[in-house]
Amino acid sequence: MRNKLLFIILSLFIVNVGTAQLVEVQYEYSSIGDCIFSAHNNAPFPVFLNIDFADLQNTSFDEDLPYIKKLDPGFNNLFTLQRDLDAEAPRFNYQVKSFRSNPTAIVNLDFPYLIPFEPGTKVHAKEVTDIDGFWGTEQLKSWIAFGFVARPGDKVYAARQGTVVEVASQIKGGEPQFWYNTWNNAITVLQPDGTLICYRNISTKTVKINQKIYAGQLLGEIAPRSNELKILIYQNSLDSDDLRFIIPEFCIGENETEILNVAKEYTVIHPVTVRGLEMTKKERRKILGKSAR
Repeated sequence: MRNKLLFIILSLFIVNVGTAQLVEVQYEYSSIGDCIFSAHNNAPFPVFLNIDFADLQNTSFDEDLPYIKKLDPGFNNLFTLQRDLDAEAPRFNYQVKSFRSNPTAIVNLDFPYLIPFEPGTKVHAKEVTDIDGFWGTEQLKSWIAFGFVARPGDKVYAARQGTVVEVASQIKGGEPQFWYNTWNNAITVLQPDGTLICYRNISTKTVKINQKIYAGQLLGEIAPRSNELKILIYQNSLDSDDLRFIIPEFCIGENETEILNVAKEYTVIHPVTVRGLEMTKKERRKILGKSAR
């Protein structure tokens, strides 16, 4: 495996969505004895649900395993356990887990991320020596993050497309059960592959929870008294509280990517081809215009 492809597994205490009972799973029997499952996501952001059945009787579970379902906020249909012919109604036991990211996401470590600053500017990557406060006072034994030298007021752009799931201002607000971390001045985005990206030391007045953002879109600016932008990309693990942290490759030319080197200076480039990678054809026409053709 290339040494530039880096997965670090981190043991981390973090609030589990299921523990906080943000997801409620319900089922009801139909008139013919089938069992219809649904779920209600009480969070204002998407949640990934895992259901594991045991001791199934008078039915079978025909969904792909492990069963992972992305739940939008509010009511979600799940699946139906069909009653076996000439049998009684289905009987079963099951366990429910829920996650902020997709714990079974297959990460493309070659995916090109945009350097999240204004095109044409020159930037330096920076070694991140701590992520203090990422989750309260918990001291992390192992983690990986990366960053950039920055100045207050520098514009920050989305490195990749996704859905905003948390916006934290200078003072951390909202209910703790909805927090992704305890950082202030941070934006967390759920990416299309099911991973999360967190931008730290960023101030915004325009980005909202559940807003869809696109690669190269302006997110905000470096917060006052901050001299760096910290970025974490990670995903949950299915059977533990561990997180997998990911170091991506960044676009440094029209057809060139690399893991950034702290000893080099980079000129920021946001190629249209990269910006449009995860857009629909309609989105490319609307957002990128003629340059997308």
